[in-house]
Amino acid sequence: MRVVDVAAEGYEAACAVLKRDTLQDNPKVEAIVREIIADVRARGDAALLELGRRFDYSGLEAVEVPRSAWDAAEARVPEALKEAARRSALNIAAFHDKHRKTSWLDAQPDKITGQLIRPLDRVGVYVPGGTAAYPSTVLMTAIPARVAGVTEIIVCTPARSDGGVPDLVLFACKLAGVHRVFACGGAQAVAAMAFGTDTVPPVDKIVGPGNVYVNIAKKLLWGVVDIDMLAGPSEVCVVADEGANPKFAAMDLLTQAEHDVECAAYLITPSARLAQEVIDEIARQLEILPRSTILKQALDENGAVLITDSLDQAYDLANVCAPEHLALMVRDPFGAMGSIRNAGAILLGDYSPQTLGDYMAGPSHTLPTSGTARFASPLHVDTFLKKSSFIYYTAPALRQISESVVAFARAEGFDAHAEAVVARGSEE
Repeated sequence: MRVVDVAAEGYEAACAVLKRDTLQDNPKVEAIVREIIADVRARGDAALLELGRRFDYSGLEAVEVPRSAWDAAEARVPEALKEAARRSALNIAAFHDKHRKTSWLDAQPDKITGQLIRPLDRVGVYVPGGTAAYPSTVLMTAIPARVAGVTEIIVCTPARSDGGVPDLVLFACKLAGVHRVFACGGAQAVAAMAFGTDTVPPVDKIVGPGNVYVNIAKKLLWGVVDIDMLAGPSEVCVVADEGANPKFAAMDLLTQAEHDVECAAYLITPSARLAQEVIDEIARQLEILPRSTILKQALDENGAVLITDSLDQAYDLANVCAPEHLALMVRDPFGAMGSIRNAGAILLGDYSPQTLGDYMAGPSHTLPTSGTARFASPLHVDTFLKKSSFIYYTAPALRQISESVVAFARAEGFDAHAEAVVARGSEE
């Protein structure tokens, strides 16, 4: 990991270390994704099967996973895992239930304004697959959609090399209230959900993380369908004071870095002593952790330790980082929150590891990455809602404001706009 002494190298150098490029600007991959999108749009299911055989399972014969496979998968899942999934599902539902909003109006004697809030009709969830299984992604995306009242939730996930979908993923789908599952991955899954095929229905919005092909497909198809975000590689920033536990800080840095070599991990602290202790602990962990090869590359290429002049400067640099996960390992983490403007998820204190947020605490783990926490939010109930404003004025109410409305319209050169108001005055 690179070590940056902010006092010696300068504030701008520290900021530069914390900046990350998104993976969505890749012309070579974009050209491939455009071809896949065009193929799926033109040939539908035939393209999905052909691409699925090429990339996922050579014997793929059907896109949709039948309900009988769901039931068989549930029977194979160990009871302890089922219980863990149920507990996670309850916490996710309880957290998001507090976000639910209803339509509202402001009624005055001669005018009414308000909002009509409605859930989306159909949502598509992309669940990464391949060599790994992500039942937590199913729960963290589909349950907020269900709480929001979405009518139909579908899931697309790549078929494994044996042609199946992981048992725990299918159990999570059943637990979360998913209606249909399709063994379909990559850019072709995004295209199928956007345009629809004979088998896969078109959706209103696509949510869920994926690789660069999936994200570029989401970027290209935004407008045909809505998307949640362009989620890049995972990242964590740990802000720690001199009293932090170095092992806890080291493990939290490693937690996100083990996902992929593109992941990023940052420690920001005013304590040079703590910084060295964390570096030493990471070195010890790399000798024993199974994914040490991935961890070493991720930390070498995308990891950094920043030693600041003060804790306030550490908070300031954390805001520059705008990380997906921000761990506040400081004496007063709740007080520190007042200094934080940009973060996807904030983990407070020594006993709130990211793992808790990833699986069990309740907030969705689908979070803004690559610095987009400057303007974006985690996936939540509002992700699945649409809002229509409504206006009702009586004739006297319109008359009271008509002069101002007409003045605005004529100032912008729109005489028909103005006359639409004037005409209503002449009809009284």
